[in-house]
Amino acid sequence: MPVSVAIVGSGPAGFYTADALLKSDADVRIDIIERLPTPFGLIRDGVAPDHQTTKKISAKFGHTALRDEVRFYGNVKVGRDVGLAELRRIYDAVVLCVGAPLDRALHIPGEDKSGVYGSAAFVGWYNGHPDFRDLDPDLNTSAVAVVGVGNVAIDVARVLVKTKAEMAASDLPEYADRVIRASPLTDVHVLGRRGPVEAKFTNVELREMGRLEDCVPVVDPAQLPDGVGDLPDRDLRLKEKNLATLREFAGRGSEDKAKRVHFQFYAAPVEILGGDRVEGLRLERTRIDGGRAVGSGEFFTIECGVVIAAIGYRAGPIEGAPFDADRHIVSNADGRIDEGLYAAGWIMRGPTGVISSNRADGVTVAERIRADFPQGIKPGREAFDTLLGERAVRHVSYAEWQKIDAAEVGNATPPAPRRKFVTIKEMLAVLDDTAARRSVG
Repeated sequence: MPVSVAIVGSGPAGFYTADALLKSDADVRIDIIERLPTPFGLIRDGVAPDHQTTKKISAKFGHTALRDEVRFYGNVKVGRDVGLAELRRIYDAVVLCVGAPLDRALHIPGEDKSGVYGSAAFVGWYNGHPDFRDLDPDLNTSAVAVVGVGNVAIDVARVLVKTKAEMAASDLPEYADRVIRASPLTDVHVLGRRGPVEAKFTNVELREMGRLEDCVPVVDPAQLPDGVGDLPDRDLRLKEKNLATLREFAGRGSEDKAKRVHFQFYAAPVEILGGDRVEGLRLERTRIDGGRAVGSGEFFTIECGVVIAAIGYRAGPIEGAPFDADRHIVSNADGRIDEGLYAAGWIMRGPTGVISSNRADGVTVAERIRADFPQGIKPGREAFDTLLGERAVRHVSYAEWQKIDAAEVGNATPPAPRRKFVTIKEMLAVLDDTAARRSVG
Protein backbone atom coordinates (compact mmCIF):
# COMPACT_ATOMS: atom_id res chain seq x y z
CA MET A 1 0.00 0.00 0.00
CA PRO A 2 1.43 3.43 -0.95
CA VAL A 3 2.51 5.81 1.78
CA SER A 4 -0.07 8.60 1.83
CA VAL A 5 1.45 12.07 2.26
CA ALA A 6 -0.34 15.40 2.65
CA ILE A 7 1.75 18.49 2.00
CA VAL A 8 0.15 21.65 3.40
CA GLY A 9 1.31 24.57 1.26
CA SER A 10 2.23 24.71 -2.42
CA GLY A 11 5.21 27.03 -2.39
CA PRO A 12 8.82 26.04 -3.09
CA ALA A 13 9.19 24.00 0.13
CA GLY A 14 6.07 22.01 -0.67
CA PHE A 15 7.05 21.25 -4.24
CA TYR A 16 10.66 20.46 -3.39
CA THR A 17 9.39 18.01 -0.78
CA ALA A 18 7.05 16.38 -3.29
CA ASP A 19 9.83 16.16 -5.86
CA ALA A 20 12.23 14.57 -3.35
CA LEU A 21 9.61 12.00 -2.37
CA LEU A 22 9.01 11.12 -6.02
CA LYS A 23 12.74 10.73 -6.64
CA SER A 24 13.13 8.34 -3.72
CA ASP A 25 12.32 4.67 -4.23
CA ALA A 26 9.33 4.97 -1.90
CA ASP A 27 5.83 4.07 -3.10
CA VAL A 28 3.97 7.30 -2.33
CA ARG A 29 0.82 9.19 -3.13
CA ILE A 30 1.08 12.91 -2.48
CA ASP A 31 -1.73 15.41 -1.99
CA ILE A 32 -0.73 19.08 -2.00
CA ILE A 33 -3.23 21.19 -0.07
CA GLU A 34 -3.25 24.94 -0.70
CA ARG A 35 -5.56 27.57 0.80
CA LEU A 36 -5.59 29.65 -2.42
CA PRO A 37 -6.87 28.43 -5.79
CA THR A 38 -3.39 29.18 -7.15
CA PRO A 39 -0.21 27.16 -6.53
CA PHE A 40 3.45 28.18 -6.15
CA GLY A 41 3.29 30.41 -3.06
CA LEU A 42 5.95 33.12 -3.02
CA ILE A 43 6.90 32.36 -6.63
CA ARG A 44 3.57 33.85 -7.65
CA ASP A 45 2.92 36.25 -4.79
CA GLY A 46 6.34 37.18 -3.39
CA VAL A 47 8.82 37.39 -6.26
CA ALA A 48 8.74 40.92 -7.69
CA PRO A 49 6.46 41.31 -10.72
CA ASP A 50 9.34 42.57 -12.88
CA HIS A 51 11.48 39.49 -12.14
CA GLN A 52 9.75 37.10 -14.50
CA THR A 53 12.87 34.98 -15.04
CA THR A 54 12.84 34.01 -11.37
CA LYS A 55 9.18 33.02 -11.63
CA LYS A 56 10.01 30.44 -14.33
CA ILE A 57 10.86 27.90 -11.64
CA SER A 58 7.09 27.38 -11.39
CA ALA A 59 7.25 25.45 -14.69
CA LYS A 60 9.41 22.82 -12.99
CA PHE A 61 6.97 22.62 -10.10
CA GLY A 62 4.19 22.23 -12.64
CA HIS A 63 5.81 19.05 -13.98
CA THR A 64 5.75 17.67 -10.43
CA ALA A 65 2.08 18.58 -10.02
CA LEU A 66 1.21 16.67 -13.20
CA ARG A 67 2.71 13.39 -12.01
CA ASP A 68 0.18 10.58 -11.56
CA GLU A 69 1.19 10.18 -7.92
CA VAL A 70 0.40 13.84 -7.12
CA ARG A 71 -2.88 15.66 -6.71
CA PHE A 72 -3.36 19.38 -6.06
CA TYR A 73 -6.19 20.59 -3.82
CA GLY A 74 -6.45 24.36 -4.12
CA ASN A 75 -8.89 26.59 -2.24
CA VAL A 76 -8.76 24.27 0.80
CA LYS A 77 -7.70 25.91 4.05
CA VAL A 78 -6.37 23.82 6.91
CA GLY A 79 -8.00 25.15 10.05
CA ARG A 80 -11.17 26.14 8.19
CA ASP A 81 -12.15 23.33 5.82
CA VAL A 82 -10.20 20.58 7.54
CA GLY A 83 -8.23 20.35 10.77
CA LEU A 84 -4.62 19.32 11.11
CA ALA A 85 -5.66 16.57 13.52
CA GLU A 86 -8.03 15.22 10.86
CA LEU A 87 -5.26 15.17 8.26
CA ARG A 88 -3.02 13.25 10.65
CA ARG A 89 -5.75 10.61 11.11
CA ILE A 90 -6.22 10.29 7.34
CA TYR A 91 -2.60 10.38 6.10
CA ASP A 92 0.50 8.47 7.07
CA ALA A 93 2.57 11.66 6.91
CA VAL A 94 1.65 15.35 6.97
CA VAL A 95 4.25 17.97 6.01
CA LEU A 96 3.72 21.62 6.93
CA CYS A 97 5.12 23.93 4.25
CA VAL A 98 3.11 27.07 4.93
CA GLY A 99 6.03 29.49 5.04
CA ALA A 100 6.26 32.64 7.14
CA PRO A 101 3.52 34.91 5.80
CA LEU A 102 3.43 37.54 8.56
CA ASP A 103 5.45 40.74 8.93
CA ARG A 104 7.89 41.36 11.73
CA ALA A 105 7.02 44.55 13.56
CA LEU A 106 9.39 47.48 14.05
CA HIS A 107 8.36 47.82 17.72
CA ILE A 108 8.85 51.57 17.78
CA PRO A 109 6.46 54.38 18.73
CA GLY A 110 4.19 55.50 15.90
CA GLU A 111 4.07 52.28 13.91
CA ASP A 112 0.28 52.25 14.26
CA LYS A 113 -0.02 55.39 12.13
CA SER A 114 -1.67 55.43 8.73
CA GLY A 115 1.02 55.06 6.08
CA VAL A 116 3.03 52.33 7.85
CA TYR A 117 3.09 48.98 6.05
CA GLY A 118 4.89 45.70 6.43
CA SER A 119 6.67 44.41 3.36
CA ALA A 120 4.68 41.14 3.32
CA ALA A 121 1.48 43.16 2.98
CA PHE A 122 2.95 45.72 0.56
CA VAL A 123 4.59 43.10 -1.67
CA GLY A 124 1.38 41.07 -1.56
CA TRP A 125 -0.52 44.18 -2.68
CA TYR A 126 1.64 44.88 -5.72
CA ASN A 127 1.71 41.18 -6.58
CA GLY A 128 -2.08 40.82 -6.62
CA HIS A 129 -2.34 38.48 -3.62
CA PRO A 130 -6.03 38.12 -2.68
CA ASP A 131 -5.26 38.76 1.00
CA PHE A 132 -3.88 42.22 0.19
CA ARG A 133 -5.92 43.35 -2.82
CA ASP A 134 -7.66 45.93 -0.64
CA LEU A 135 -4.59 47.24 1.21
CA ASP A 136 -4.99 50.50 -0.72
CA PRO A 137 -1.71 52.17 0.32
CA ASP A 138 -1.71 55.96 0.19
CA LEU A 139 1.30 56.85 -1.96
CA ASN A 140 0.45 60.54 -2.23
CA THR A 141 3.89 61.47 -0.94
CA SER A 142 7.21 62.61 -2.34
CA ALA A 143 9.27 60.35 -0.08
CA VAL A 144 9.07 56.76 1.20
CA ALA A 145 11.28 55.17 3.85
CA VAL A 146 11.99 51.45 3.47
CA VAL A 147 13.50 49.97 6.62
CA GLY A 148 15.75 47.03 5.77
CA VAL A 149 18.65 46.24 3.45
CA GLY A 150 17.74 42.87 1.98
CA ASN A 151 16.40 41.88 -1.42
CA VAL A 152 12.81 42.56 -0.37
CA ALA A 153 13.69 46.16 0.50
CA ILE A 154 15.37 46.59 -2.89
CA ASP A 155 12.38 45.00 -4.64
CA VAL A 156 10.01 47.46 -2.98
CA ALA A 157 12.20 50.44 -3.85
CA ARG A 158 12.68 49.32 -7.44
CA VAL A 159 8.99 48.70 -8.12
CA LEU A 160 8.15 52.14 -6.73
CA VAL A 161 10.64 54.03 -8.93
CA LYS A 162 10.61 52.14 -12.21
CA THR A 163 8.93 53.80 -15.18
CA LYS A 164 5.77 52.43 -16.74
CA ALA A 165 7.83 51.29 -19.72
CA GLU A 166 10.25 49.42 -17.45
CA MET A 167 7.30 47.61 -15.83
CA ALA A 168 5.52 46.82 -19.10
CA ALA A 169 6.80 43.22 -19.22
CA SER A 170 5.81 42.56 -15.61
CA ASP A 171 2.62 41.14 -14.10
CA LEU A 172 2.06 44.20 -11.90
CA PRO A 173 -1.72 44.41 -11.39
CA GLU A 174 -3.47 47.35 -13.02
CA TYR A 175 -4.75 48.73 -9.71
CA ALA A 176 -1.20 48.87 -8.31
CA ASP A 177 0.16 50.39 -11.50
CA ARG A 178 -2.44 53.19 -11.34
CA VAL A 179 -1.56 54.08 -7.74
CA ILE A 180 2.20 54.01 -8.36
CA ARG A 181 1.95 56.11 -11.56
CA ALA A 182 -0.22 58.70 -9.79
CA SER A 183 2.24 59.07 -6.91
CA PRO A 184 4.40 62.23 -6.77
CA LEU A 185 7.20 60.09 -5.32
CA THR A 186 10.74 61.34 -5.98
CA ASP A 187 12.82 59.84 -3.16
CA VAL A 188 13.04 56.40 -1.58
CA HIS A 189 15.27 55.92 1.47
CA VAL A 190 16.56 52.36 2.00
CA LEU A 191 17.72 52.20 5.60
CA GLY A 192 19.92 49.71 7.43
CA ARG A 193 20.70 49.52 11.15
CA ARG A 194 24.12 48.11 10.36
CA GLY A 195 26.65 48.75 7.61
CA PRO A 196 27.11 47.83 3.95
CA VAL A 197 29.04 44.66 4.81
CA GLU A 198 26.16 43.36 6.92
CA ALA A 199 23.50 44.14 4.28
CA LYS A 200 21.65 41.07 2.99
CA PHE A 201 20.94 41.97 -0.61
CA THR A 202 22.49 39.94 -3.40
CA ASN A 203 24.69 41.67 -5.95
CA VAL A 204 22.45 41.05 -8.95
CA GLU A 205 19.59 42.92 -7.28
CA LEU A 206 21.89 45.69 -6.03
CA ARG A 207 23.46 46.28 -9.47
CA GLU A 208 20.01 46.53 -11.01
CA MET A 209 19.42 49.71 -9.01
CA GLY A 210 22.13 51.41 -11.03
CA ARG A 211 20.48 50.69 -14.39
CA LEU A 212 17.09 52.32 -13.94
CA GLU A 213 15.77 54.71 -16.58
CA ASP A 214 14.69 57.61 -14.42
CA CYS A 215 16.20 56.93 -11.01
CA VAL A 216 19.71 57.25 -9.63
CA PRO A 217 21.13 55.45 -6.57
CA VAL A 218 22.66 57.73 -3.93
CA VAL A 219 25.35 56.49 -1.52
CA ASP A 220 27.45 58.46 0.96
CA PRO A 221 31.08 57.37 0.38
CA ALA A 222 31.86 58.10 4.03
CA GLN A 223 29.67 55.14 5.01
CA LEU A 224 31.67 52.66 2.91
CA PRO A 225 34.49 50.75 4.66
CA ASP A 226 37.84 50.07 3.04
CA GLY A 227 37.24 46.30 3.11
CA VAL A 228 34.82 43.63 4.22
CA GLY A 229 36.96 41.98 6.89
CA ASP A 230 37.72 38.33 7.51
CA LEU A 231 34.87 36.22 6.09
CA PRO A 232 34.41 32.74 4.57
CA ASP A 233 35.25 32.67 0.86
CA ARG A 234 31.67 32.61 -0.40
CA ASP A 235 30.56 35.48 1.85
CA LEU A 236 33.76 37.34 1.10
CA ARG A 237 33.12 37.33 -2.65
CA LEU A 238 29.52 38.48 -2.27
CA LYS A 239 30.35 41.28 0.17
CA GLU A 240 33.25 42.49 -1.96
CA LYS A 241 30.97 42.65 -5.01
CA ASN A 242 28.36 44.59 -3.06
CA LEU A 243 30.95 47.00 -1.73
CA ALA A 244 32.34 47.55 -5.23
CA THR A 245 28.83 48.27 -6.54
CA LEU A 246 28.12 50.71 -3.73
CA ARG A 247 31.43 52.49 -4.42
CA GLU A 248 30.40 52.83 -8.05
CA PHE A 249 27.08 54.34 -6.94
CA ALA A 250 28.88 56.74 -4.58
CA GLY A 251 31.18 57.88 -7.37
CA ARG A 252 28.37 58.98 -9.64
CA GLY A 253 27.77 62.66 -10.21
CA SER A 254 24.36 64.23 -10.16
CA GLU A 255 22.31 62.79 -12.99
CA ASP A 256 19.35 64.30 -14.79
CA LYS A 257 16.84 61.85 -13.44
CA ALA A 258 13.58 62.52 -11.63
CA LYS A 259 13.93 59.99 -8.80
CA ARG A 260 16.54 58.90 -6.28
CA VAL A 261 17.02 55.85 -4.08
CA HIS A 262 19.15 56.76 -1.06
CA PHE A 263 21.05 53.92 0.60
CA GLN A 264 21.65 54.90 4.22
CA PHE A 265 23.51 52.63 6.61
CA TYR A 266 24.20 52.83 10.35
CA ALA A 267 20.70 54.20 10.91
CA ALA A 268 18.24 52.64 13.38
CA PRO A 269 14.61 53.81 13.34
CA VAL A 270 13.44 54.93 16.76
CA GLU A 271 10.11 56.68 16.15
CA ILE A 272 7.60 57.28 13.37
CA LEU A 273 6.56 60.93 13.45
CA GLY A 274 3.31 62.66 12.63
CA GLY A 275 -0.30 62.89 13.72
CA ASP A 276 -2.71 60.23 12.52
CA ARG A 277 -0.52 59.53 9.50
CA VAL A 278 3.19 59.37 8.83
CA GLU A 279 5.07 62.65 8.42
CA GLY A 280 8.61 61.49 9.08
CA LEU A 281 10.95 58.92 10.56
CA ARG A 282 13.37 59.64 13.42
CA LEU A 283 16.57 57.57 13.39
CA GLU A 284 19.66 57.12 15.52
CA ARG A 285 23.13 56.86 14.08
CA THR A 286 24.74 53.54 14.99
CA ARG A 287 28.12 51.85 15.03
CA ILE A 288 28.97 48.16 14.83
CA ASP A 289 30.19 46.51 18.01
CA GLY A 290 30.67 42.75 17.94
CA GLY A 291 28.44 42.46 14.90
CA ARG A 292 25.58 44.37 16.57
CA ALA A 293 24.28 47.85 15.86
CA VAL A 294 24.84 50.08 18.89
CA GLY A 295 23.25 53.52 19.23
CA SER A 296 25.51 56.57 19.22
CA GLY A 297 23.11 59.07 20.76
CA GLU A 298 23.08 61.12 17.54
CA PHE A 299 19.64 61.45 15.94
CA PHE A 300 18.30 62.69 12.62
CA THR A 301 14.96 62.82 10.81
CA ILE A 302 13.81 61.88 7.33
CA GLU A 303 10.66 63.56 6.08
CA CYS A 304 8.42 60.97 4.44
CA GLY A 305 4.75 60.05 4.08
CA VAL A 306 5.12 56.27 4.02
CA VAL A 307 7.22 53.81 6.02
CA ILE A 308 7.59 50.22 4.80
CA ALA A 309 9.18 47.75 7.20
CA ALA A 310 11.17 45.14 5.27
CA ILE A 311 12.90 43.59 8.28
CA GLY A 312 11.82 40.00 7.83
CA TYR A 313 8.86 37.67 7.99
CA ARG A 314 7.51 35.38 10.67
CA ALA A 315 5.17 32.44 10.94
CA GLY A 316 2.15 32.25 13.20
CA PRO A 317 0.92 29.37 15.37
CA ILE A 318 -0.79 26.42 13.69
CA GLU A 319 -3.54 24.70 15.67
CA GLY A 320 -2.41 21.18 16.43
CA ALA A 321 1.35 21.81 16.04
CA PRO A 322 3.79 22.92 18.77
CA PHE A 323 5.04 26.44 18.18
CA ASP A 324 8.29 28.14 19.15
CA ALA A 325 7.09 31.67 19.92
CA ASP A 326 10.64 33.01 20.23
CA ARG A 327 11.78 31.84 16.80
CA HIS A 328 8.34 32.01 15.17
CA ILE A 329 8.57 28.50 13.72
CA VAL A 330 7.01 25.15 14.54
CA SER A 331 9.04 23.27 17.11
CA ASN A 332 10.90 20.55 15.22
CA ALA A 333 14.03 18.43 15.17
CA ASP A 334 15.51 18.81 11.71
CA GLY A 335 12.11 18.66 10.06
CA ARG A 336 10.36 16.18 12.36
CA ILE A 337 7.68 17.67 14.62
CA ASP A 338 5.98 14.53 15.93
CA GLU A 339 5.15 11.03 14.79
CA GLY A 340 3.87 11.41 11.24
CA LEU A 341 4.12 15.23 11.31
CA TYR A 342 6.93 17.14 9.60
CA ALA A 343 7.85 20.61 8.39
CA ALA A 344 9.97 22.09 5.59
CA GLY A 345 10.92 25.58 4.50
CA TRP A 346 10.45 28.78 6.44
CA ILE A 347 7.94 27.33 8.90
CA MET A 348 10.68 24.85 9.86
CA ARG A 349 13.82 27.06 9.99
CA GLY A 350 12.72 30.67 9.69
CA PRO A 351 12.67 33.06 6.70
CA THR A 352 16.24 32.72 5.43
CA GLY A 353 17.91 31.87 2.14
CA VAL A 354 16.69 31.96 -1.44
CA ILE A 355 14.13 29.82 -3.27
CA SER A 356 16.50 26.92 -3.84
CA SER A 357 17.40 26.85 -0.13
CA ASN A 358 14.16 24.94 0.38
CA ARG A 359 15.38 22.02 -1.73
CA ALA A 360 17.58 20.62 1.06
CA ASP A 361 14.62 20.77 3.46
CA GLY A 362 12.53 18.73 1.05
CA VAL A 363 15.24 16.10 0.69
CA THR A 364 15.63 15.84 4.48
CA VAL A 365 11.91 15.41 5.10
CA ALA A 366 11.57 12.90 2.26
CA GLU A 367 14.34 10.81 3.79
CA ARG A 368 12.63 10.94 7.19
CA ILE A 369 9.28 9.87 5.76
CA ARG A 370 10.89 7.04 3.85
CA ALA A 371 12.62 5.82 7.02
CA ASP A 372 9.51 6.19 9.17
CA PHE A 373 7.05 4.56 6.75
CA PRO A 374 8.28 1.55 4.78
CA GLN A 375 4.69 1.15 3.65
CA GLY A 376 1.40 2.98 4.01
CA ILE A 377 -1.31 2.08 6.49
CA LYS A 378 -3.79 4.99 6.17
CA PRO A 379 -6.30 5.70 3.39
CA GLY A 380 -5.14 9.22 2.48
CA ARG A 381 -6.71 10.56 -0.71
CA GLU A 382 -9.92 8.53 -0.72
CA ALA A 383 -10.78 9.60 2.81
CA PHE A 384 -9.83 13.20 2.06
CA ASP A 385 -12.07 13.28 -1.03
CA THR A 386 -14.92 11.90 1.04
CA LEU A 387 -14.41 14.48 3.76
CA LEU A 388 -14.34 17.40 1.27
CA GLY A 389 -17.46 16.06 -0.41
CA GLU A 390 -19.34 15.77 2.86
CA ARG A 391 -18.44 19.37 3.71
CA ALA A 392 -19.17 20.66 0.19
CA VAL A 393 -15.71 22.22 -0.03
CA ARG A 394 -15.16 23.69 -3.51
CA HIS A 395 -11.58 22.63 -4.16
CA VAL A 396 -9.58 23.54 -7.25
CA SER A 397 -7.69 20.83 -9.12
CA TYR A 398 -4.43 21.41 -10.94
CA ALA A 399 -6.26 21.12 -14.28
CA GLU A 400 -8.60 23.87 -13.10
CA TRP A 401 -5.63 26.01 -12.05
CA GLN A 402 -4.33 25.58 -15.60
CA LYS A 403 -7.59 27.10 -16.86
CA ILE A 404 -7.17 30.07 -14.52
CA ASP A 405 -3.56 30.37 -15.69
CA ALA A 406 -4.58 30.30 -19.36
CA ALA A 407 -7.23 32.95 -18.76
CA GLU A 408 -4.71 35.24 -17.02
CA VAL A 409 -2.25 34.85 -19.90
CA GLY A 410 -5.02 35.38 -22.44
CA ASN A 411 -6.19 38.58 -20.72
CA ALA A 412 -2.75 40.20 -20.80
CA THR A 413 -1.66 42.93 -23.14
CA PRO A 414 1.83 42.08 -24.46
CA PRO A 415 4.57 42.36 -23.37
CA ALA A 416 2.94 41.68 -19.99
CA PRO A 417 3.04 37.90 -19.34
CA ARG A 418 -0.34 37.76 -17.63
CA ARG A 419 -3.11 39.82 -16.10
CA LYS A 420 -3.70 38.33 -12.69
CA PHE A 421 -7.04 37.65 -11.13
CA VAL A 422 -6.68 39.23 -7.73
CA THR A 423 -9.64 37.81 -5.82
CA ILE A 424 -10.67 34.22 -5.18
CA LYS A 425 -14.14 35.08 -6.50
CA GLU A 426 -12.66 36.09 -9.86
CA MET A 427 -10.62 32.90 -10.05
CA LEU A 428 -13.56 30.62 -9.31
CA ALA A 429 -15.74 32.59 -11.74
CA VAL A 430 -13.39 31.55 -14.56
CA LEU A 431 -14.04 27.90 -13.71
CA ASP A 432 -17.77 28.35 -13.27
CA ASP A 433 -17.97 30.19 -16.60
CA THR A 434 -16.04 27.39 -18.30
CA ALA A 435 -18.38 24.79 -16.79
CA ALA A 436 -21.44 26.79 -17.85
CA ARG A 437 -20.22 27.06 -21.46
CA ARG A 438 -19.51 23.32 -21.53
CA SER A 439 -23.04 22.62 -20.24
CA VAL A 440 -24.62 24.85 -22.87
CA GLY A 441 -22.46 23.31 -25.56
